Amino acid sequence: MQVLKFGGTSVASAENIRKSLAIVAQAAAQGPVVMVVSALGGTTDALIGVGRAAAKGDASYRETLSQLAERHRVALQELEPASEFHAEVHQAELAMQFDNAAALCDGVFALRELSTRTLDKLMSCGELASSLIVATVAGYYEMEAIWVDARKLICTNSRFGAAEVDIATTKKKTTIFKEHHPQKVWVVPGFIAADAHGATTTLGRGGSDYTAALLAAALDAEKLEIWTDVSGMMTADPRLVRSARPIARISYQEAMELSHFGAKVLYPPTIQPVMQRGIPLWIKNTFAPDDYGTLVEVAPPRAATVVQGISSIGNLTLLNLEGSGMVGIPGFSKRLFEALARERINVILITQSSSEHSICVGVNAQDAAPAQVAVDEEFATEIAAGRIEPLRPEKDLAIVALVGENMKDHPGISGKLFGALGQNGVNIRAIAQGASEKNISTVIRAQDVRKAINVLHEAFFEATKKQVNLFILGPGNVGSKLLEQLARQQPHLLEKLGLQVRVVAIANSRHCLVDENGLDLTAWPEELAQAPAQTLEEFKELIISRNLRNSIFVDVTANPAAAGIYADLLAKSVAIVACNKVAASSDYAHYAQLKSLSKEFNASYLFETNVGAALPVIGTLNDLTRSGDVVRRMEAVLSGTLNFVFNHYDGSRPFAEIVRQAQAEGYTEPDPRLDLSGTDVARKILILAREAGQVMEMSDIEIESFLPPACLEGNVEAFYTQMAAHESHFKALYEDATVAGKRLKFVARYAEGRAAVGLQQVAPGHDLYDLRGKDNVVLFYTDRYVDQPLVVKGAGAGAEVTASGVFADIIRAARL
Repeated sequence: MQVLKFGGTSVASAENIRKSLAIVAQAAAQGPVVMVVSALGGTTDALIGVGRAAAKGDASYRETLSQLAERHRVALQELEPASEFHAEVHQAELAMQFDNAAALCDGVFALRELSTRTLDKLMSCGELASSLIVATVAGYYEMEAIWVDARKLICTNSRFGAAEVDIATTKKKTTIFKEHHPQKVWVVPGFIAADAHGATTTLGRGGSDYTAALLAAALDAEKLEIWTDVSGMMTADPRLVRSARPIARISYQEAMELSHFGAKVLYPPTIQPVMQRGIPLWIKNTFAPDDYGTLVEVAPPRAATVVQGISSIGNLTLLNLEGSGMVGIPGFSKRLFEALARERINVILITQSSSEHSICVGVNAQDAAPAQVAVDEEFATEIAAGRIEPLRPEKDLAIVALVGENMKDHPGISGKLFGALGQNGVNIRAIAQGASEKNISTVIRAQDVRKAINVLHEAFFEATKKQVNLFILGPGNVGSKLLEQLARQQPHLLEKLGLQVRVVAIANSRHCLVDENGLDLTAWPEELAQAPAQTLEEFKELIISRNLRNSIFVDVTANPAAAGIYADLLAKSVAIVACNKVAASSDYAHYAQLKSLSKEFNASYLFETNVGAALPVIGTLNDLTRSGDVVRRMEAVLSGTLNFVFNHYDGSRPFAEIVRQAQAEGYTEPDPRLDLSGTDVARKILILAREAGQVMEMSDIEIESFLPPACLEGNVEAFYTQMAAHESHFKALYEDATVAGKRLKFVARYAEGRAAVGLQQVAPGHDLYDLRGKDNVVLFYTDRYVDQPLVVKGAGAGAEVTASGVFADIIRAARL
């Protein structure tokens, strides 16, 4: 005997019923079949709504029932040949089910009362109607079929709504029925049963699975197949994790854990009856019958992965019983659970501190209020005496669980779990693990479930791939080059580094373009121009609210306000990659706060391009200090702009013209006065001094300006006008250096806690003398590099180069 159960989607329409019957016909060719069917998709919810509407005195229930009856009539009409002599009889039998439901609802409407017993009777209409349709049509597939009322086979107690099954009586009735009904195919309505008095009961939502399992166990079936709309149990909920994949083979225990923790494919009580009898359970896809699905069995082959699946339960509330009066006193746990049991409150999770100072249990959110009342009443004396605190509920939580037989005695699983969640800012409120080590459960905020499951699936099932989500602010000169580089390198990053780098949002000062699935990096300029307006604060909230795993905020601006949102993002474990120098050169307290937040929340804060564009200046400095070296002195040319200007100025062209050329070629800051005044270089040496361990403010940097004071007055155009007016000043600077056989370089200096920037005449033989074009150079004099400095030298300006430096920081952040 084979038992095949078909869910609501599998019988939701005439076409789906045909597919289901074709599967049964194929199975019947191999031997007798019990076909258990659910109500047509959506019917049970509709019937519950009908009952509640009638109880409220809302007469619209009549129209809803009429629509349900018509839906079933049409389904039967589409399936049954028009010439069939018995068609009218079959339609009348079907209509009678909805006439009975209407009569029941009329009584509810009159009394304004809907009991659980009445609701069970009303809900049974769905499975009764669908199974009648299927049994009627089965004959056209040349199957010897009979409709069997499940209420004649499955016996329960009288706990309406979720009745408990009398296993022995059910087996006895089913065995006797089998002896007298040798038909090849039984069509049985799922979900419904009857108590000892013949009153209709139900087995709880998802109970059709349970019906099938009970019959399989009672009949000693060779197998049980659950036909649904997915190809088996999945490694995670595919609605939350796009890369979730089917689990081919799994043990009963693992399947039970996953189904309990929210795997929607299987109703949790289903497993127990077949597990006791050792009956294999297949989960198959009605719409892809050739797919392997999932085989649940006693001893499956050892899985290739340590973890079999990841699942979750939402709508959870934690109840914390705490107090010093609990320590060393026996009986508190017993009283707590007895108080909850009296209110028929199911405990989902339990954890207790080793100090015995607190006990924490998880319950469904709807049970939290009665649970709090019951427990506070139970411990009223201790609460009044101050030995125990009143029960403290924590709402809006969820459980995320790892499940797998191979986790037993396998070290490092918990560490990997906690590390993956911690790196993405997912706080774990409680932890529970059974002695069997098949399940590790964590309680987290409900809003973090999607991110947590994706992070864990990536860690345990996608070791070769890591998804990274970028939020880019400032698609200007450097930002647009960065986006070009990202578009070009995305395939390479995935293939060689296992990084799936997605740009989720691009924002400028006017618009914000967002696509959580990743933007098309070939069409973003046009799409951004049409995108909605968004403030910087709204952009920050967008990043936080999307709550995507491995999020990185990329600031490619010079905007002080943008730097102002770093702290909030780091506190949410969003990594920061900053081309913007403002934050790292702001007040030392703010700089230190950002560094601290980065460590506290395990979120990278990288700003290599703040000094030397793509040159590894900060990275080299960090490597020196981390390895125990001490930086004693630094000497550097840190402005590609100024180096470009002084390398090109020889008095034959006006100084102002050379500066304009540098700006046109993208070497200057948006405001070139920051470069020419020395402010930008001062920021850079300040950042290096801080990274070397020095506590220093911007006011501590001595800026030796070479510009006449008038050049710094007014706006940018006035700046150029004044430079032109003072051409003789710049020519004199050049000529003085030339006469001395030297070259002009704008040099930053740091030594023993003091720093300065200014124009210097550099003699031949000096490391700075031959610096060409827009190159930068940094000389590190340390305890290890005393006489011969460690030199970092290369292009220090330009949009393409700077973008590549930002790109490199993104990859560093992604791989941490």
